[in-house]
Amino acid sequence: MNKQLKPFDVLGLGFMTFAFFLGAGNIIFPTMAGMLAGVEVVPTMLGFLLTAVGLPLLGLFAVAKAGGGISQMTKLLHPAIGVVISVAIFIIIGPLIAAPRTSLVAFELGVKSFGEEPVVSQWVYSLAFFTLATVLALFPGKLMDSIGKILTPLLIVLLLALSISVMTASGGQVLPTDPSYTHAPFAKGILDGYSTMDALASIMFGMLIVDLLKRKGITHPKTQYRYLIIAALIAAGGLAFVYISLFFLGSSFGFSGASSGGEILTAYVENQFGVLGLMVLAGVITLACLTTAIGLLSACSDYFSQLTPLSYNTFVIINAVFCVMMANLELGVLIEMSIPVLVAVYPIAVALMLFSVFSSQIALKRQSLALTLAVSLFFGLMEGLKAAGISVPDLSFMPLFDLGLAWVAPTLGLVLIYMLVGKVKPALVTS
Repeated sequence: MNKQLKPFDVLGLGFMTFAFFLGAGNIIFPTMAGMLAGVEVVPTMLGFLLTAVGLPLLGLFAVAKAGGGISQMTKLLHPAIGVVISVAIFIIIGPLIAAPRTSLVAFELGVKSFGEEPVVSQWVYSLAFFTLATVLALFPGKLMDSIGKILTPLLIVLLLALSISVMTASGGQVLPTDPSYTHAPFAKGILDGYSTMDALASIMFGMLIVDLLKRKGITHPKTQYRYLIIAALIAAGGLAFVYISLFFLGSSFGFSGASSGGEILTAYVENQFGVLGLMVLAGVITLACLTTAIGLLSACSDYFSQLTPLSYNTFVIINAVFCVMMANLELGVLIEMSIPVLVAVYPIAVALMLFSVFSSQIALKRQSLALTLAVSLFFGLMEGLKAAGISVPDLSFMPLFDLGLAWVAPTLGLVLIYMLVGKVKPALVTS
């Protein structure tokens, strides 16, 4: 018999989903973008919200509609295609970039903010951080209880206090707009939103949530769909609230010479609340990054354990070890390394989400999916190579090429064409 979740459990599921998303990049990137945007903060913020909130919401909707992750979304094609896409995304959001970044940011803001000579080294901190994340990730059945009902409510209270402070504080000033934000701030905000990696993570977190629901006895697809949609809306609302607050914090309280959103946030909190404020900030950052690290370790390990003979627990430990090694790079180096990779992969992920959400209205499904993925792959690779500084063929004739979004028009165009064919074909058959 299919079980139902109690209202408190549904709220806990939504809080857990929000906590999974709210990690390192969600705190440092909007703050820095807000400062650099200056008077263009509103269009930049709207572009950022499109990719950092809209796309993760689309990703969760896609998982709910498809009834599973990438293997379900690509079931019309050869199974190897889904495996290759999944492995690439899991490596990016897992041990390569996103998961190690959680520890790096937690260390930068939670430890180094108290002085240039931290009391513990980065190696010791990252080891302790991922040891705790590993322990919690080893019990996936308890994730909703430990994160959704305990850690996240505390995190929300701390973030709410920070947001109220930002909205009521005075004495800030808007700095001149950085040249990179003057031409097309909305498009720049879209690209800035890539860096959160939440659109990629949404597919994986969606799979994890479906698995958690099954562990709770929720086996009916329609019931899973309903709970996943509710969780997605709660997470999207929470993320939007946090981003708007941080954008205005960066815009109003940024300072010349700041090299990251973390520096801006630390300076603001220290100025407004002193050492006690820094201690609270350290708690906020650590909780936010820890919950995301747990979600990433769980999602990656769950997938790879299904793909290989190794167990879930074994992969949690393997991924954690790789994360510790990557977490000891410089934060700037890790961010710079991630940009070309994200620019290349995002178009493929978005194309897959769009197809899954609108699949019921699309004609010639196998052909349309194959062609849409091929086109998005081509333009994604071109954008990735360009972002890495490698010479690529001149595609300046494409709409939005100069903005790094040349993939948008052909990808959306193909989806719309096959949707129109889906509308016209039944009419022709009837005639």
